[in-house]
Amino acid sequence: MRIVVLLKYVPDLTSERRFADGRAVREAAEGVLNEIDENAVEAALQLIEALPDEADRQASEVIAVTMAPEGGDLAVKKAFQLGAGRGIRLADEALVGSDYFGTTAALAATIRRLGEDAPIDAVIAGMTALDGLGSVVPALLAEELGWPQLTHATAVELSADALALTITRETDDVVARLSAPLPAVVSVSDAANTPRLANFKLIMAARKQPVEQWTVADIEPFFEESAVAGADCLGVAGARASIVETAQRPPRPDVNVVKDAGDGQVAAAAIVDYLKGHDLV
Repeated sequence: MRIVVLLKYVPDLTSERRFADGRAVREAAEGVLNEIDENAVEAALQLIEALPDEADRQASEVIAVTMAPEGGDLAVKKAFQLGAGRGIRLADEALVGSDYFGTTAALAATIRRLGEDAPIDAVIAGMTALDGLGSVVPALLAEELGWPQLTHATAVELSADALALTITRETDDVVARLSAPLPAVVSVSDAANTPRLANFKLIMAARKQPVEQWTVADIEPFFEESAVAGADCLGVAGARASIVETAQRPPRPDVNVVKDAGDGQVAAAAIVDYLKGHDLV
């Protein structure tokens, strides 16, 4: 079984985020692996561990793929530490500023090229990236590849014959179980599993394990025409949407601290006055 896990290299939420020329500034010192993507790596590893035949497990492969600028190797290295066996960072000036559709086109071409060596059985991704919260790339990718999609999974199971996947999807009102034959595209939530802790052996091995560097030239022969995306949708020029204006976040207003003698009467009166003053009661 060969599984591609999609990784997103995102700005650290604790860092000072900013925009330049209508795009988020991404610096290596401020980037991290998108947190939910750790659940995607874990889901891939668990599927391989669920294979009934030991020889199949030994022959299986988890391939971590990210489309990211310099510094994105950190995301792939994290996947190595968790157990991924191969990593690819797709980077090219032609990709800078790509929207969801351009990103989908590039990732689909990457997966098609990987499939030239041996078939890809599944693509697994986190259900969303914490920088954009778009949650659309897995669905777009399934359409682009012509594969079934199993999205927003809170659990992922492999069939007894290893030819299909079944997921659990939970919403406010229902719990649904959906199945699809392989190959398929799956997106998982942070409830799908608990990512394993990296052991010392894998941490040390990840330092030396190379991350393959691919450019558009490496995947260009694998772009195909589709209703979703094409090679001409890459970069800023091909993006269907753009940021027209950004502004600094306004400063927070001063906090009004109310102190009382400890019995709560003064504080309670202040809360009531605030609620009345803002037409909340």
